[in-house]
Amino acid sequence: MARKISVTKDDILKAAFEVTLSEGLDSVTARKVAAKAGCSTQPIFRVYKSMDDVHKDVFNLAAADFHSFARAHNNDSRNLPFVGLGMSYIKYAIKKPELFRLLFLSQERYGMSLYELLNGEDGEIRREIEKAQRDGCASPENLFMQMWICIHGMACMSLTGDFDLSEEQSITFLKERYYQWKN
Repeated sequence: MARKISVTKDDILKAAFEVTLSEGLDSVTARKVAAKAGCSTQPIFRVYKSMDDVHKDVFNLAAADFHSFARAHNNDSRNLPFVGLGMSYIKYAIKKPELFRLLFLSQERYGMSLYELLNGEDGEIRREIEKAQRDGCASPENLFMQMWICIHGMACMSLTGDFDLSEEQSITFLKERYYQWKN
């Protein structure tokens, strides 16, 4: 009679994601994942060829987590283009710093460009660019780059504790930049 498999790929991925969430992807080792999953390292290598494959799946899960978070926190349709999405990006850096580092501060994106990562399957960036174009922006792609440099800087400053604007102040700041750079 064959042994029953009690630790699934989902269990392993969930454990690896939890380690990443608290300690970062560099801390995702077979031993740590096994300890978190409550198993030996054997089930990990039964399911995955290498820890690099685990890391790639964690990255993809983190990207899905970011998009879910962004949709949930970019719910004010009155916001100007890039402001709501920008605020969700900043909030993600504050609430999930290790996942933010993995997605947006790592050179390894498993073949995905920053634009593809931000745009996601739902086309969030494309929608924001189209919204700016409908708002009369002369060069919405250029505006996106200017806004995103500012938004990314604000998010990175939150990781070092150097970002001390309230949410209201941040929104005002981004709106001011939008109007300043719109034309």
